[in-house]
Amino acid sequence: MKFTKFILSLIAAAGLTYYLNQPLGTIPALGRLFSPFEGFWQNGEAKLALPPTDLKLEGVKDEVDVVFDDNRVPHIFAKNDNDLYFAQGYVIARDRLWQMEFYTLAASGRLSEIVGERALELDRYNRRIGMANAAKKVYENGKKNAIFNEVLNSYAAGVNAYIKQLKYKDLPVEYKIIGYQPEEWSPYKTILMMMNMRNVLNGGSDDYRMSNILAKYGIDIVKDLYPDYPTNESPIIPTGTKWNFTPIPVPAVPAEIAAKPSSDALAFDIPSHSPEIGSNNWAVGGEKSATGLPILENDPHLQLTLPSIWYQMQLSSPNMNVYGACLPGAPGVVIGFNKDVAWGVTNVGSDVMDFYQIKFKDKTKREYWYNGAWKPITMRVEEFVIKGKKDPLRDTVYSTHHGPIVYNTASEKNFNKNAPVGHAMRWIANEAEGTDLMAFYYLNRAKNYDDYRKALTYYIAPAQNFIFASNQNDIAITPNGKLPLKWKEQGKFIMDGSNPTHDWQGWIPAEQNPTVKNPPRGFVSSANQFSADPTYPYYLGWKFAPSERAIRINERLTQMTKATVDSLRSVQNDNFNVEARRVLPLLMAVLNKDSSNKINSAYQVLAKWNLRNDPNEIGATIFERWVRELRYAIWNDEFSPQNDKSPMLYPTRDRTWVMIEKQPTAQWFDDVTTKDKQETMQDLVKSSFKATIDSLTAKLGPMNDKTWAWTNVKSTDINHLGRLPGFGRQDISNGGGAGIVNATTEQHGPSWRMIVQLDKGWPKAYGLYPGGQSGNPSSPFYDNMIDKWAKGELNELLFMKSKDEKSSRIAGKMKISKK
Repeated sequence: MKFTKFILSLIAAAGLTYYLNQPLGTIPALGRLFSPFEGFWQNGEAKLALPPTDLKLEGVKDEVDVVFDDNRVPHIFAKNDNDLYFAQGYVIARDRLWQMEFYTLAASGRLSEIVGERALELDRYNRRIGMANAAKKVYENGKKNAIFNEVLNSYAAGVNAYIKQLKYKDLPVEYKIIGYQPEEWSPYKTILMMMNMRNVLNGGSDDYRMSNILAKYGIDIVKDLYPDYPTNESPIIPTGTKWNFTPIPVPAVPAEIAAKPSSDALAFDIPSHSPEIGSNNWAVGGEKSATGLPILENDPHLQLTLPSIWYQMQLSSPNMNVYGACLPGAPGVVIGFNKDVAWGVTNVGSDVMDFYQIKFKDKTKREYWYNGAWKPITMRVEEFVIKGKKDPLRDTVYSTHHGPIVYNTASEKNFNKNAPVGHAMRWIANEAEGTDLMAFYYLNRAKNYDDYRKALTYYIAPAQNFIFASNQNDIAITPNGKLPLKWKEQGKFIMDGSNPTHDWQGWIPAEQNPTVKNPPRGFVSSANQFSADPTYPYYLGWKFAPSERAIRINERLTQMTKATVDSLRSVQNDNFNVEARRVLPLLMAVLNKDSSNKINSAYQVLAKWNLRNDPNEIGATIFERWVRELRYAIWNDEFSPQNDKSPMLYPTRDRTWVMIEKQPTAQWFDDVTTKDKQETMQDLVKSSFKATIDSLTAKLGPMNDKTWAWTNVKSTDINHLGRLPGFGRQDISNGGGAGIVNATTEQHGPSWRMIVQLDKGWPKAYGLYPGGQSGNPSSPFYDNMIDKWAKGELNELLFMKSKDEKSSRIAGKMKISKK
């Protein structure tokens, strides 16, 4: 009997072991996941150890030395460029492999292969807008450039050398939790990484909501409430700069500037192409610097994630020596410096995604009407492998000459509500030509201004404000990229897909993109505002980021003399609220007319507020909520973005404050939903103030210094990229806000802060990002820079002259040689 029980127990144990070592639909094999010998426990061991001191790998031609500093930043010294990019791929993969693969799976529309059906709508959207298809074309065209091809292949070989070494126990923990294995890396995947950035920075549109406004209110109201240039602005290229080129002819504005309203288009809430949070960069010239040479700053604002979007690295070969922030998955340095120059980028935000109303011949949608004739639709079939499903799903993507039709019918699910049904999308990201990475290849090697200008000629999208400084005492900035040649306001509304005059008519010559070198004011800067004043001869878009950050930066830099790294760092962390300076006196003047308001504790806080969004300020909490409630009270009755049938867009904050200041009797202050009352501007200011205090009290309790402090209300979180619980950091204490130079919000903010002080000898540089070098959540270098980042501090960057340089900060070394 005991023997029988033993046999039955053994069989049960064997069955359970087999069961736990097989994936169950979307659930990974739990046996391996929880194994103490190879499961997630292996990842739980703190990864303090450096890589082996001597590695032999297939693919390198000569010895490569890698020096790791005390922050685990690798400094790679190679004897040729191929080995340099090979080693870069290997080292980055060691720290960030899962992140690299996650980005490329998302961009190529393949996340459902690893997480199941819940990712299908995201995948279908990304396939339909064409990122994977465009990446293939970009790579095929890029292969014609021998340098481009060699760099990408060397980098891929390095990544694959690391992948080949991996056993299950060595996999990043995300692979084990989700239950999949890393794929071979390829140059195509690097292009997918770049496509992902195109989508993040240029993947939105206001066309549909603006068309709804035009249809309901007419062109005169649109021109009044949605002007093409704000009242308050401080453009990137200083006002009055002369354009030293002869413009090419701009297309004439056609008689009809928008498609006629269509009942087929669903009322989707379309994300704006120009969000109210962006990035900053600036450079002061030698005349404003304490050293007599330029100092350059950059802090790109993106969604904050762990692992961090950036990775620090130094790359040195006989042809270059460069340090900066890299994108995991892409070779070279994107934002950085070398001995002679420094550069950085912010997003331009020009209108480069337009939608076209399409007239189909019949329900088959095989032909569409264009220029007086029926043209054939092109079709491609996309196949989706879905984890946990036996059969793949096939999806047909229809395209016109404008681009893909993102959604065909009203019954289709909509992932991010980014396109009206039955409309074709023209998007700069789908332009097949271009080797954007070559721009950074040449910037990494640049020695002077001419090299900077040459590098920019290789860059396509997303358009970026490339800032530059050199130790020859040159500073410059160029809103740069491939920009469509448009008639004025082309793409402000949905266009007629049958009308050839509504097509993009060509491209602004790259050499005529806005640019300025060594302006008289002694500095250059950008904060995603308008690229140029209205004298610039080409139309780039009607709406850019609000001007407050730019105004504050330019005020600070104008007043600055003998600038140092510390004085520029103080600008990075500037929490002054320019919007409050502009509008709060107007609002308080309304409250002042009622003496009962003056004994209100919230009124007293605002009356004494220093107009800074510092972490402990209650005034910032009240003001930020108040202006949100006020804009809602003014505009939501007539321009609601949430309208199910006809979503619209609020007029800009700039236009709102102009109306309060100069048009206090405007019709728009009346709430049309209250039939028996005529509201005034004063009524809305008072009621929105009361709504602000009531809502904050309901959420936070009675006003006090702790719960109402701005840092606690804003509550910045840095979540794991895959939203895995426990792998992020919540409630990080800091100040700032969307319209503040220190543009830190709930989940967005400065993703990399850098300041470079140029020198005739060797530059000094400082920087960090909100995370760490490692992608392993158990590593002390996973999030070790967050606390310093939150305080606005910077690390001095170790920029080594050679592999043999002595420094107390060197933590270890690794040599890679041919196997």
